[in-house]
Amino acid sequence: MNARVRLALCFVQLAVWLSPLEALQAQEQPKRFNVWDIHIGDAASDIPNEFAAYACGTNGGPPSIPLASFAEFKKCKPEATGLREVYFEYDDELEYWARALDLKAEIRMYAGTTVYEFPIVASVLFDDAGRARGERMVTDPRQHTSHPRIEFWTLANFLRQRFDEDGWTCKDLQPDEGESPAGTLFIKNRCEKTANGLHLILEQRYFQKKGQHFVDASGELQREAYESRTRFEIYDAAVPLPNPSVN
Repeated sequence: MNARVRLALCFVQLAVWLSPLEALQAQEQPKRFNVWDIHIGDAASDIPNEFAAYACGTNGGPPSIPLASFAEFKKCKPEATGLREVYFEYDDELEYWARALDLKAEIRMYAGTTVYEFPIVASVLFDDAGRARGERMVTDPRQHTSHPRIEFWTLANFLRQRFDEDGWTCKDLQPDEGESPAGTLFIKNRCEKTANGLHLILEQRYFQKKGQHFVDASGELQREAYESRTRFEIYDAAVPLPNPSVN
């Protein structure tokens, strides 16, 4: 291959790499669908197929049975509410593009499945008619984003503000056996609110569980020995919810 041809190919490759950057500069930012683009009452078949890794959910935990889309919700076992949980993740195309171009601000913006840049396990709860009657978000220690696990409990503060600070009924919960403050903090609460046809449930955790200590018996430092978590659920206010089992 002569030098002129090689130079021409380099220009072509450069244009391919820069075209997404020019698109980004031409508008404020590319659209990536997220959990707020799904609404209570949406039909499973009408939710844009802009997500990935669909699977049956496990009450805010890791995915189980893989699904092709939200429309396969009936493959999932009903919860006590009668609703079926479908896990999903955000499309990672924009994240890979940002990493390929080393665009640090965009990497942070598009990394993982997140809310306010906190990593979450996201899921939608469908009734038998295929309507979204609930949504669930639980902080996810499997993902590594801009917020470390020690901050996960603070996501609840952002969510409470999003749905207006007024009108919440909150209860500080007592420690279970062996639970103790992490440093000087013991945070274990549950807040609820009903407004605009929605029932909101927000749980916040930051403490050490039984057997957890920042320094073990041999004197070794255990930096990750704590529970830090936010759990948030949105339901159609007409859905009858069972009494909570708090842990």
